[in-house]
Formats: sequence, C-alpha cells, structure tokens
Amino acid sequence: MTLRHFLELREYTAAELADMLKLSAELKIAARGNTLTRSLEGKTAAMLFEKPSSRTRVSFQVALAQLGATAIYLRQEDIGGLGNREPIKDLTRVLNGYVDVVIARVFKHAGLIEMTQYAVMPVVNALSDKTHPCQAMADVLTIQEHCGRLEGLTVAYIGDGNNVAVSLAVACSRFGMKLRMASPPGYEAPAFLFDWLVQEGLGDFVAQMHDPRAAVEKADVVYTDTWVSMGQEAEKQQRLEVFSGYQVNAELLTAAKPGVKVMHCLPAYRGLEITDDVIEANAKVIFDQAENRLHFQRGLLAYLFR
Repeated sequence: MTLRHFLELREYTAAELADMLKLSAELKIAARGNTLTRSLEGKTAAMLFEKPSSRTRVSFQVALAQLGATAIYLRQEDIGGLGNREPIKDLTRVLNGYVDVVIARVFKHAGLIEMTQYAVMPVVNALSDKTHPCQAMADVLTIQEHCGRLEGLTVAYIGDGNNVAVSLAVACSRFGMKLRMASPPGYEAPAFLFDWLVQEGLGDFVAQMHDPRAAVEKADVVYTDTWVSMGQEAEKQQRLEVFSGYQVNAELLTAAKPGVKVMHCLPAYRGLEITDDVIEANAKVIFDQAENRLHFQRGLLAYLFR
C-alpha cells in the first residue's frame, strides 16, 4: 500500500478521481448483490469527530463494517478539541500505534494538514472548514447515475461559497462539467479556488456570479446547501437576510432545462434555501445523493488500501 491521504480533491488527478468513482460504482453493485469482499478485514479506523453528523458517521461506519474493518468513534469530548488537550503531533503519533486510518471531521483544515505530517496511516477529510471532498465525490456519482454522463453537463450551485462549493467546483472541473456558482456579494467561493483553476488550465469550467437566475439558466443540475452551517449560529439572522433571494424554488427552476435534477447535501431547512415542494419533487435524487455517501466512502477506503 502506498500512503495517500484524502484531504482535498485538488491533490488527485482527473484519472485518479475517475478510478475512485469507478471503484465506488462497482462496489455499490457488489454490495447490493451481497458479493462484497471484506478487503479491510483486521483494519481499525479512528473516526475523530469534532463536529457531529448523522450521515457522515453512519455512512463511514457502515462502509468500514461492510469491508470488515472496526470503527472507533471519538467525539469532541473524547479528544478535548483537536490540538487543545494535547498537541496534534502527539495525538497523531499515538494513533499511529493503534489504528490503520483516521477519518476526521474537524473545524479547522489546518489541523488535518498537521496530522498528515506525522501520520503513518491515511488521514481522510470527512469535512473541514475548507473542503468537503467525500460529499463532492458522492455528488458526482449521483449526477452520473441520474444524468447518464458527466462531461458537458452544466451544474448551478446556489448559495454560500463554502466548503461544499469548493469541493464541488474542483470535482466538476476534473470531470468536464461546467459549474456556475451564484452567491451574495461577500459570500463567494474563496480566491484560492479560482487561482488553482487558472493554474490548472480549468478556469473556463467554473464561474462565480451573483444572479441565481443567470446561474440556473439551462442548467442540467441545480444544487444548494444550507445558508447557516454548523459554527455559524451567531450569524444566523444576518445570513437569512443576505441569502433571502437565493432560494431554490419552482419559479427559479423554470430557467433550467426541462427535467433538471435538483440536489441538496442535507440537512435541508425547508422554506429557507429550498422549498418543500422542490425537495419532494426531487426526493429520489436527493436521497440517492445521501446514500451515495456510503458508496463513495466505501470505494475511497478500498482505493486507499489496495
């Protein structure tokens, strides 16, 4: 096994991401046919969660169990906050002697980077303030299943230029999809993303704008996320006001292509970033998207240990 971490999609080539996607799709078929190989038999994973989650925890624990591995769940209370109770380098070197992989859902991406400097096992980003790569790859798997292809599609992302938006932008550009992101002024995706896209020659694949209708125009897929993420509760009222014109609703979707697929990474706050009727009309896509977190993460773990 060659040691690879999974912190950002930018660290992997298009061919490597396509390989992960292919493996995830194959293992999804195997799981449904009860023919999965327990390729991680005897392995142990530390699931280090500063931020709680239902989908991320359950999907990773199920994926690990199906592959034959044991998962140990460490909450914020167990670790005292990454880097607070003890230095990250000490915690990481302790875990080196106990487990075969660390799956970490953290507040600060810098903590993940520091872990990789001392880890002798893979470190997987289950969410950080900077990126959410597992979510974006599950999204790509869902788009491929529901649209029948990836290359040449147009995706519209409506809302905060957050960690989900960053990873989605990288994924879209790697797989040949155009992404239009509509965010209020001051809430756009970070500059490092666009610097990287230009550096990689992918600048034409991602556009940042402020008008949600322009972003949705003739789009194949429309994607949104919560306006107030965990840790932003103090900004809630301000964010609700700023994002009030960025709701994904039936009227907005009239600008998209007929049969547009609507996606949401959940949890959804119905009546805010998306209306109840739009969710229910697109429930098959949205809940397939949630299920595909399991299928991609199973494929990722198999990929990292093959």
